[in-house]
Amino acid sequence: MKMASNCVCAVSGFWVVFLVLLRLGCSEGQRVPAAFVFGDSLVDVGNNNYLPVSLVKADFPHNGIDFPTKKPTGRFSNGKNSADFLAEKLGLPTSPPYLALISNYSESYSSSPFLTGVSFASGGAGIFDGTDERYQQSIPLTKQVEYYLAVHENLVQHLGSSGAKKHVAKSLFVVVIGTNDILGYSGSSNLRKQHTPQQYVSLMASSLKDQLKRLHNYDARKFVFVGLPPIGCCPSQRNQDKTAACKEDTNSWSRMYNMALLAMLKGLKSELNDISYSYLDTYTAVQNFVQNPSAYGFTEVKAACCGLGNLNAIVPCLPISQYCPNRRDHVFWDLYHPTEAAARILIDKVFHGSPQYTYPMDVQQLAAVDV
Repeated sequence: MKMASNCVCAVSGFWVVFLVLLRLGCSEGQRVPAAFVFGDSLVDVGNNNYLPVSLVKADFPHNGIDFPTKKPTGRFSNGKNSADFLAEKLGLPTSPPYLALISNYSESYSSSPFLTGVSFASGGAGIFDGTDERYQQSIPLTKQVEYYLAVHENLVQHLGSSGAKKHVAKSLFVVVIGTNDILGYSGSSNLRKQHTPQQYVSLMASSLKDQLKRLHNYDARKFVFVGLPPIGCCPSQRNQDKTAACKEDTNSWSRMYNMALLAMLKGLKSELNDISYSYLDTYTAVQNFVQNPSAYGFTEVKAACCGLGNLNAIVPCLPISQYCPNRRDHVFWDLYHPTEAAARILIDKVFHGSPQYTYPMDVQQLAAVDV
């Protein structure tokens, strides 16, 4: 896809770029110029709506029942998701779906449509390309990064090389991915025969590192990494146990990956000392929701709000499904995804996070890092 217009002529180019950069100055309350989001259904804001044969979509009721428009948007939630709340904290509009922007893109645009960021996140996506096979279609991380390279080219064409570099370097790169890789490992006897859990999560971390280096080559400097939650405690996993207990092997693999991710990030920082990052310990945060729900206003931690059957986890959240009258009571909206309430509390905790939830700095501190 070609997204460029002709370069600004040399005579007037400097002043055009200068005026654009003035216009790009962060508005009051805006902490960074832009947020670029990479990930899976936890932060998908509608990309999968544009994938014609994908089985992983949320563009139907009862999704979106508590969204401001009261309509499904492609978010796997009753309302807003973590990407929305993070954008609000940053003083930015929610990064729009990349596939939505390019479907309406025109080379006659006087400015780039990607100035405040864009989301490449896709339901069913994983670090490994193969995680989308059972869902027919999604945008794996490698493809998301390729899309970013096209966005970077577009920013260079509109802002100039120096202007784009400064703009991107001050922006946040949010990475929320890995759940589908762990679920894929859990559900595949072949994968478990090929790799021990430690080997598998090490491959996940090293593959992610390769993609981060690609982003760094194109001016990414500030990263937010969201660790895996206790995946074994989501309704789909609890439903596999007669007592509805959390699936401990899945949880152990989540913890194992988080440790591999942290080790990889420390090594990457030593290699690329101009990067800064914030690691968000969602495992501890969600575990606290599950173990002490009343402290956060929850009354139901096992069952999904929307679905049918045991724990509302036999049938997914479809138009034929039932949904709970008070979504604020539930940690989980459907088989896998948190409610709007859980997502809001999570972002509240990690944005101004204590060392219990963020390392080596919280998101607010990361946004303030000067580059």
